[in-house]
Amino acid sequence: MPEGSARGDQHVRGMARGGGLNLLGALLSQAAVFLIMLLLARALGIREVGRYAQCYAVLSLAGLLSLSGFRAGLTRFVAVHLADADAPALRGTIRLGLAVSAGSSVVLAGALAAGAPWLADRLHDPGLVTGLRLVALALPASTVCEAALAATRGWRTQRPFTFIGQLYEPGARLLLTALALVTGAGLTGAFWALVVAGWSAALLALLALGRLVRRVPPARPVHRPGELFRFSTVSWVSSLSSTGLIWVDTLLLGFFANPDIGVYNVATRLVTVAIFVLAPVNAAFGPYLAHLYHRGDLDDVRRVYAVATGWVVRLSLPAFVALLVLPGDLLRVFGGEVATGAAVTVVLALGQLVNAATGPCGTVLNMSGRVALNMADNLVALLLNVLLNLWLIPAYGIVGAAAAWSASLIVVNVARVVQVRHLTGALPFTVGMAKGLAAGVAALLAGLLVRWLVPGWPGRPVAGLTAIVAVYLGTVLALGLSREDVMVLRTLARRRRRGGPPDAAGDDPAPAVDEAGRAVSR
Repeated sequence: MPEGSARGDQHVRGMARGGGLNLLGALLSQAAVFLIMLLLARALGIREVGRYAQCYAVLSLAGLLSLSGFRAGLTRFVAVHLADADAPALRGTIRLGLAVSAGSSVVLAGALAAGAPWLADRLHDPGLVTGLRLVALALPASTVCEAALAATRGWRTQRPFTFIGQLYEPGARLLLTALALVTGAGLTGAFWALVVAGWSAALLALLALGRLVRRVPPARPVHRPGELFRFSTVSWVSSLSSTGLIWVDTLLLGFFANPDIGVYNVATRLVTVAIFVLAPVNAAFGPYLAHLYHRGDLDDVRRVYAVATGWVVRLSLPAFVALLVLPGDLLRVFGGEVATGAAVTVVLALGQLVNAATGPCGTVLNMSGRVALNMADNLVALLLNVLLNLWLIPAYGIVGAAAAWSASLIVVNVARVVQVRHLTGALPFTVGMAKGLAAGVAALLAGLLVRWLVPGWPGRPVAGLTAIVAVYLGTVLALGLSREDVMVLRTLARRRRRGGPPDAAGDDPAPAVDEAGRAVSR
């Protein structure tokens, strides 16, 4: 086997180890968040779900404001400094990123707590004041946790990110929210659950980062704020724009005093479950891309991009098929009134399907240093989304908000595919993806057949989901697996037999460095 091919195989296996762990974590994380929404809807009603969603939207946007773009910057520069065996710069980057993020989050938290009555008035709901102030209390913890976990990913390990960010924090929040509802603490108790889970997760994230940093020999930190701030400022605007694309419709629905905010957010949460694959694959893919692009290995960049996109599409297709075939049945789990969001679910699913099919193209731009280009893409998408929302929400309500989000997603992702093609020569479309789409069409027909045969039957959702999954898997196997698919499955099987990686750096770690900055063997 040629050296380049063997090296590419090694990177694919490393991504499989980290990506497999991330997928498990993302699945459990989305399940926890889904159950939180379900508990709130069943115990408190759909109006309280809308309040929770609006406050969480503010937390997400404020968290990105306070992170100042260091999430992507920490991952990239930690990976680069490890590749260059530059221990002083590594320590300086981590200290600077954490300090700026923590300081800015405290300032923003104070401003949010003081301005909570004004913001609640703008959203036409004075009942949001308490939730906004508790969100302000959780903001510094959320920011520090995100920054610390972003730094750990620079070691090309996914364990801290998965176990703390995707398992512990949402799991603790779910348990504490359930406890709050059982004891009668209501929505205020659910917000306190967010605070307690966030601060405890932040402590664990700092401990995990400290454990990795201790593996690097002591060195006097060298701070290079210029390169970090240049990258992170652009990345900050880009991330803020992309997060705004997710949450701006919720806030604009509040500004227009739309009564269906809760219904809209239940529908969007259901669609988010379908796209859960994208975030963990991005997290596993990003550090490898930064490492490979920094070394100039464009052939391997193209290969891992194609493999990552194939995972996203084929793992998420059954869920998208279910959303298109059984939207009302799935939403009815939250209560009869929520079933009116079926049209929202279908519209959002179409936009997110394009998002999945184009793969981690935004990560390719970021980790190859083209953050300014990615920022421009996100700003255009956000501006388009806001304009479409201002036009469509007054006339069409939550369906208009869904259409605005989907249209923006399609435009920005098609643009990114063209840009990535020009940058690296890579395209996300492979034979494996074509096989997955063919299997998706077969599963769609099976689901539609079940829906037509048993209209109104209470067991239709279970029968439909079973038929969709069975036909999809059967068609995928009948069409055959690619060489990379077999390699990934074997890697995951071996890892399962071993009971997981031996340590946190088990995902193809970068070399250790000595005091002089030279690479040394482990």
